[in-house]
Amino acid sequence: MYVCRYGKVFKSHLFGSPAIVSCDHELNMFILQNEERLFEASYPKAMHDILGKFSLLVISGDLHRKLRNFVVTFNTVSKSSPRFLNFAENLAITMLESWKGCKEIDFLKDIRKFTLSLMVKSVLSIEPEEPRALKILDDFRTYMKGFVSLPLNFPGSSYSKAVKARTRLASTMKGIINEREKEKVGLITGDFLDVILSKRGILTDGQIVSVALDILLGGYETTSILIALIVYFLGHVPKAFQTLKEEHDAIRKSKQAGEPLDMEDYRKMEFTKNVIYESMRCGNVVKFLHRKAIQDVKYKEYFIPSGWKVIPVLSGPHLDPSLHESPLKFNPWRWKNQETRKTVMPFGGGPRLCPGAELAKVEIAFFLHHLVLNYRWKVKEDDFPVAYPYVEFRRGLLLEVEPAQEEFRK
Repeated sequence: MYVCRYGKVFKSHLFGSPAIVSCDHELNMFILQNEERLFEASYPKAMHDILGKFSLLVISGDLHRKLRNFVVTFNTVSKSSPRFLNFAENLAITMLESWKGCKEIDFLKDIRKFTLSLMVKSVLSIEPEEPRALKILDDFRTYMKGFVSLPLNFPGSSYSKAVKARTRLASTMKGIINEREKEKVGLITGDFLDVILSKRGILTDGQIVSVALDILLGGYETTSILIALIVYFLGHVPKAFQTLKEEHDAIRKSKQAGEPLDMEDYRKMEFTKNVIYESMRCGNVVKFLHRKAIQDVKYKEYFIPSGWKVIPVLSGPHLDPSLHESPLKFNPWRWKNQETRKTVMPFGGGPRLCPGAELAKVEIAFFLHHLVLNYRWKVKEDDFPVAYPYVEFRRGLLLEVEPAQEEFRK
């Protein structure tokens, strides 16, 4: 609506500042690729308060590069670690087996528990059934409700509860760190916390806690929402579901019964990756970013004054009919065309490109493997994703499910 009225790039006043809003793909790329040269991250103070002062979203410069490197290392190692891959696959199987006998399931609730359990195990070596894991899950739910709410900080508000939940999460994390040091168990469990504690002289306790929470948050919320979007779109496009199922049938037939998936199998999942990309293009888990011009910027016919806020709207180019044929249509086959990859930024770009993108794709692909081989589902007619401003489902994505065959396939 705004693009039709004002064009792909227009002036506004947002978050208490004069702003340039860009729905133009080339300008968005220019903004993200010139991070720290011409632009810097500029999130509202309310987000600083809820994320913490060392969150990767809000810090810049050398500190951002240093902390981001730890996250990239964790994701790179985990992606190729049989320990992580086997746990992720077994956790998916356990969740799907729990649906036996169910005619209807609350998918978003289940998948959020799945993604957080996976992250808690990988980052902190806490089993999903432990009381601490359940406490962390409960606090994260409270945290996310406030994260997407209006920043009204009065007792009882969602925002106020979220700030307190973040404090509790940080306290829980510090308690786990103290236990590791007291019991001298560091560098034994081999999780992310071990790795980052080995850098104790480089990072402060606050930075260690913040990086760990960033990984938990990224692996929990954005991954679970993306999986929910994939399930939603597949439920409305039977041809895509069938093509996906055929790809995973072929992979399963090439393996022994019960043999776990590995990275060689993942490399065969071409259509699966296209489904993931297309779900991100259509669903737009992250719709826009916050940046600020740190000097006067001239780009083509546009002039951006120093100090002005800049909002690259990622969903704009993703749904642009001049870039994508039938942009509102879920069509994973469009990704066979290499040009599509040049006009979509599902994981952002520049120095702040999502550090967990590759790990998330592997995790999602392994989950989809077992889902499509074992279940068919229908989405409720009155259930659909809405921007809140982050993605939520009107009814929590309630699914009518039925087994694809009598015996569960592993």
